[in-house]
Amino acid sequence: MELRCLTPELCVAGQIDPTDLPAIAEAGFGSVICNRPDGEQPDQPSWQAIEQAALQQGLRFAHLPVVGGLINAQQVQEFERLLASLPGPILAYCRSGQRCTVLWVYSQARHQAWPELLEQAARAGYDLRALAPPPQS
Repeated sequence: MELRCLTPELCVAGQIDPTDLPAIAEAGFGSVICNRPDGEQPDQPSWQAIEQAALQQGLRFAHLPVVGGLINAQQVQEFERLLASLPGPILAYCRSGQRCTVLWVYSQARHQAWPELLEQAARAGYDLRALAPPPQS
């Protein structure tokens, strides 16, 4: 399991396994967010299996499934709400961590400059230069 931290309060990862949850709890995380829909790959553990393992470790868990390339404003708002309400630090996961990173970048676009957000993503290993900035409201 490779963790990539976007901020001190948010790290992202590719698919995790229920057996990873003790190490996640031991690393000091308070919550886990699953941004991966079930069934993307045949051997993928269900979000319910991850949730059960997380709860057994005393972690909070949220499921916000997002299909790659189809992120909408409602999902971005919900991700921002989860970041503000769940105990941290938070580990968000999907297939590779990129969807979680895109959600984070969009959720922070009202609070930070776009180039700065893309630079933070790049430092974590995600090149999002092709990502269109959100419309200004």
